[in-house]
Amino acid sequence: MSVQPWGEPGPADRHGHRRAAGWQPAPSPQAAMRASHADRDRTVDVLKAGFAEGRLSAQEYEQRHEAAARALTYGELAALVADLPTGPMTAPLQSAQPVPATFLVPPPVPQARPTSVLAVVSLVCGLTGFLVLPVLPAVITGHIARSHIRERNMDGDWAAVLGLVLGYLGVAFWFLIILLGTA
Repeated sequence: MSVQPWGEPGPADRHGHRRAAGWQPAPSPQAAMRASHADRDRTVDVLKAGFAEGRLSAQEYEQRHEAAARALTYGELAALVADLPTGPMTAPLQSAQPVPATFLVPPPVPQARPTSVLAVVSLVCGLTGFLVLPVLPAVITGHIARSHIRERNMDGDWAAVLGLVLGYLGVAFWFLIILLGTA
């Protein structure tokens, strides 16, 4: 029998099989339990992963694969994979796998933000400012409304801005009318 890369050949067991001496795990009561085909398959899977990840050479993989096929006990199988990781490496906590949507608590329904009444007043004053003279209140309420919207996280900024624009246009319009009327 050739020398195995992971250790010198150990003494033969009662069935004539040689055991690897280099990577023997600590003896435990389970080490003497007989291994099943499924146990051998799991060991071969670990060996395949070790080979695929570059932890084992082709020759080393082949030797360990053959030894896994001959193994009779858990101890023999454990000796073959004792120097290999047996599962995926643990990931840091922040990169944990996402929880499937079925197990998540549904997100809260976003509450509708209240619309600023002053923004609406500014818009109405700006719209009617060309017909009558409430353009100054459109500008004043527009500025107050924008301040409240920012402070209180409210909707209606578009109405306040539009009221301001119309209010300033109305102020300019009425200023020109008054200026032309006096000239």
